[in-house]
Amino acid sequence: MKDDMQSELVAIRSKLSEMHEDLKRFIERSNQQHLESILKGCRSDFSNAIIGYATNEIEQGLERNMEKNCHMREACRSLFSDLLKRNIEQIRDGKVSEESISKARSKLKGLRENARYDQCVRCFSETSRILDKQVDLMHSLNIYRDKGESNEIILALSEERIVDEMIEPLSNKQRIQIMKVLSSETKTFSALSSLTGLRGGNLLFHLQKLLDCGMILQRNERGDYMITEKGYKALRGLAETYMGLNPKKPSAEINESPKVANA
Repeated sequence: MKDDMQSELVAIRSKLSEMHEDLKRFIERSNQQHLESILKGCRSDFSNAIIGYATNEIEQGLERNMEKNCHMREACRSLFSDLLKRNIEQIRDGKVSEESISKARSKLKGLRENARYDQCVRCFSETSRILDKQVDLMHSLNIYRDKGESNEIILALSEERIVDEMIEPLSNKQRIQIMKVLSSETKTFSALSSLTGLRGGNLLFHLQKLLDCGMILQRNERGDYMITEKGYKALRGLAETYMGLNPKKPSAEINESPKVANA
């Protein structure tokens, strides 16, 4: 009788422990989703504020600095305003391509070549000034870089550091598995072991590699593991590069392990 009660107590404790882990994961996931929702709202509000300010500057700049005594003033102002507003709206996407900026400049150049009056110089100069200011703003927000800047960044790369801190840590499929799992939510050591199939010292070895290069972090000495901003950007960069080079590949081929795909 005593042994039966003891067994039941052990079973109850085990079940309570499982329920606690499930509840903990649910709370973490809910908190993460809530945080992502807040950040998305903040980014949207921030973009709206910047675009609103830039739009006012377009209207005020064109009104103040375009040629006053010209019968084409309102028609040209409408064209310039539309071009500039379309350009600044790209801020909402969070990324601006060099092609889109080149198109805006080419369109303005085409309009300039068809201008018939000497006083047009003033109006086109003001529009160019505003366009350049918009591009500077996109630079400062880190959502646009031209090819020249990209080449400078490439030339400034440290070969040793890029291998030690980026390439070597991500050159292992087990570590990619771990990163994929952690990209959606934090995980305990035991949860990572279950999801990746790695055990004990083997899992610890790979986790330590990712910890050392700052791809992941541990909340405390025995706490959950979570991906860092550096780790998420590196993983996202790999995914975007892979899909860019293999656009027709089915998404299932990207997932090395069904366990990770179903996590």
